[in-house]
Amino acid sequence: MTATIVDGKTVAAELREELAAQVTAMTSDGIAAPSLSVVLCGDDPASAIYVRNKGRAAERAGVRFTLHRPPAESTTDELAALVRSIDADESVDGILVQLPLPAQIDEDTVMACISPEKDADGFHPYNFGRLAEGHPAVVAPGTPLGCMELLRRSGVTVRGSRAVVVGRSAIVGRPLALMLVNADATVTICHSRTRDLASVCKEADILVAAIGRPRMIDASYVKPGAFVIDVGTTPQDGVVVGDVDRESVEPVAGWLTPVPGGVGPMTIAMLLRNTLALARARRALVQV
Repeated sequence: MTATIVDGKTVAAELREELAAQVTAMTSDGIAAPSLSVVLCGDDPASAIYVRNKGRAAERAGVRFTLHRPPAESTTDELAALVRSIDADESVDGILVQLPLPAQIDEDTVMACISPEKDADGFHPYNFGRLAEGHPAVVAPGTPLGCMELLRRSGVTVRGSRAVVVGRSAIVGRPLALMLVNADATVTICHSRTRDLASVCKEADILVAAIGRPRMIDASYVKPGAFVIDVGTTPQDGVVVGDVDRESVEPVAGWLTPVPGGVGPMTIAMLLRNTLALARARRALVQV
């Protein structure tokens, strides 16, 4: 057996085309296109590249994109004031504050300035709570949404499947586990203190590696034929390395998302989908 490599780049490109068509349809009657505002504070090179890619993807999809670059030495109060002003702007549909922020800034204080109706990342406690309750929210975290979309487009039956998520972060592990539960999978969340981790993982029909340890998941963790999703992205010797040891796992798994080119491109596509969803919801509210 050799795993089918799930091409996230191709799927993300298809999604962007679909979103562009939906934006065109929305604006055909003179309705304003969805608007995304991104705040980038600091000098992190990876963040700058990521934001640039978001901007390009937004423009290709017809989403209005605005980048705010406050000084790296900004205080928490100054950055919070900026985000509150963007949130109050009726022309803005979605807001994203690029993390990490400079060390002197309290991230929680700044993120709390984004209202749930403009939460393009899907991390607001209200939106996260809706997900935890099993109720559909307008938006949800982008990387887990991307993973679910890859499963759907690969024709994988999630209902009734055994899923194991290795990693419990609020960005990926926890929300993805909730999405899988909501899709009727039986889900186990594992982490660094899970006993006999390899044996637990080997029971999974769907195995998600989101623990941030390069090449940790090898063939001994993988059930033959499993759908393996590699969310890891660790720079190593000038390249980005995933949490899965591809050389070992590829002959065993049924499907495998590569790094790079798997989950990563899907995250940006889902950000745009969230922005469009927020725009639709806000325009519906305005029309009532």
